[in-house]
Amino acid sequence: MIIFLFGPDTYRSRLKLKEIIERYKKIHKSGINLIFIDLGEKNYKDFLEKFQPVGMFKEKKLIIIENVSKNFEFKENFKKGIKKISNSKEIVLFYEGEVEKDEFLKNLKKNSQWQEFKLLEGENLKVWVKKEIKKLGGEIEEKALEKLIEFVGSDLWRIENEIKKLVNFQGKKRVELKDVRILVKPETETDIFETIDAIARKQKSLALKLVQRHLEKGDSPFYILAMINFQLRNIILVKDLIQKKKPLIKIGLRPFLLQKTIYLARKFSFQEIKRVYQKMFELDLKIKAGQIKPDVALDLLVSGI
Repeated sequence: MIIFLFGPDTYRSRLKLKEIIERYKKIHKSGINLIFIDLGEKNYKDFLEKFQPVGMFKEKKLIIIENVSKNFEFKENFKKGIKKISNSKEIVLFYEGEVEKDEFLKNLKKNSQWQEFKLLEGENLKVWVKKEIKKLGGEIEEKALEKLIEFVGSDLWRIENEIKKLVNFQGKKRVELKDVRILVKPETETDIFETIDAIARKQKSLALKLVQRHLEKGDSPFYILAMINFQLRNIILVKDLIQKKKPLIKIGLRPFLLQKTIYLARKFSFQEIKRVYQKMFELDLKIKAGQIKPDVALDLLVSGI
């Protein structure tokens, strides 16, 4: 059996992936046959070693594969055995962001249970935001909803952070226009790009000074970390599309944000972005575990570049 999740809306696709994993772990409690393969580092031979059955009686496998679009060797070999794999009791799940529309994609969709996650826009985005706010026990007035979307766009990762902040603001449950104006930073007003540019140039003293300026303006450490994370994801998407010579309009960034992101994408290598991401991931775990404070984590992030 093959499952294929793909599309630029990685927020909803990640939720779907998490749902599938949790359902699998509920049935197969040992978790020993839950396997992750990154095709940025592995190849078809590695996949076969994990896929092949071992023993007569065993749990069903769930093999999660990422970055297939970047591995030509895997795609060429996989298509030869795709029928057999799709009819197997093992579950092979492909997880991708933006994908190239080639023969492999067409064949994979034909032989899998697939779901595409496009960026939410217009009324669909409004419905999603209202639903998420309702889950938190709140509601939002129409003008506040429109302003929130105007400020943030289609990035559900950032919207999630913003609505949590809005619903919990002063213990209020109804989000009003004035709340959005106070708490949410519009894309065109944030100078987070300057901070990330300093990080990309490895200018530690300047980056630390800019972080301090954010804090003095009243930006919370959580907000700054979230924005750095948000912009790094955009840089990866833009850099990938540039390399593939694909239209940049696909990722749904506003012209101002897209122009700034293209500039930063040329400053970072994929290896550098991966290193910063790893550092952020480690610091995020420490924050959640209460081992360090968010402002200290910011200093450590910048100092470690």
